[in-house]
This record gives sequence, C-alpha cells and structure tokens, in this order.
Amino acid sequence: MFPFKYIIFWLSLSGLFFGCNPNKEEKPKHHGITKKALQDQFVKANQQVVQKENDEMDYYAKSHQMNFINTDFGLRYYVYEASAKGDSIRDGDEITMEYTVSLLDGTECYSSASEGPKTFKVGHENLESGIHKGVQFLKKGDKALILIPSHLAHGLLGDMNKIPPQRAIVYDVKILNK
Repeated sequence: MFPFKYIIFWLSLSGLFFGCNPNKEEKPKHHGITKKALQDQFVKANQQVVQKENDEMDYYAKSHQMNFINTDFGLRYYVYEASAKGDSIRDGDEITMEYTVSLLDGTECYSSASEGPKTFKVGHENLESGIHKGVQFLKKGDKALILIPSHLAHGLLGDMNKIPPQRAIVYDVKILNK
C-alpha cells in the first residue's frame, strides 16, 4: 500500500507544475487591480514627485535670482565664485570641501562649521550620489550651490535624522585646494 505522505507529496508537486503557467493571462488581483495597473499607479506617483521637486527647485532658483545650470539627471548647480586657476574635479580625485546642507526652504541641516570639512574620494565614498556628480562640474577653489533632487540625495526615507523623506537639498560648497 502506498503511504499517505507520498500521495500528498505528488499532489503538491503536480499542483506546482500545472498551477504555474507563465502563459496564462494575468488575472485581476486585490479587488480587480492588475499588476500592470498597480505598476502604472506607482510610475504616475513617482512622476508627480519628480515634477513637484522640479517645480520647487525652479522656484528656488527664481526666488534667489540665480541662473542654475540643469544637468540631464536632474541636478542643478550655480558657481557663484569661480576659481581662476583650480583644476577640474574628476571621478577618483580626493577633495576637501566646506559645506552647508539645507532644505530648499532654508532650514539648515548640516554644515562644516559644526562638523568640520568633508574629505572624500569622488565617486567612491558613502555620500549622496548627487554630491559626487555635482562636484565634477566644479574646479578646486570654486564656491557653488548644488541643488540635489531626492532621488540623488536621501530618497524615499530621508536620512532618518534631519532631512525628511522625498526632499531636494541644497549643498553650498567651497572646494578647498589641496
């Protein structure tokens, strides 16, 4: 006689093979919402967040009367004091900078005045990806403002300290000569 546990095993195994057909049409899940509809909702919500941040950064630039340069990836920068003889910053360079990190509304979050200057290797340290990208538009000795959208800063969660979720930030930097 065939033991009962083998029957259960074979029924479960056959259920896996016949129940997982990748060619089946997608059936509505969760009250008629398909996976595609859910993905579309998330894409639309993300586009709205990006547009809101772009509008806020536009307002910041306009209200401060600064001609920020927009990059292809959403970051903006404005050099307000250019170095006459500094070298361009490249990926892999070690730089030291004085900085103030603020929200677009002017709320100061962090600064080198209280925490000391940052020294880091561009593209290789655990900092906001936006600062790594932004400093590469600068030269040693430059003073600049860098507007960093949330997706290049602290994203959906913020920094769990002073920077709230989904907030663009402003880095006011001075690249120190080495």
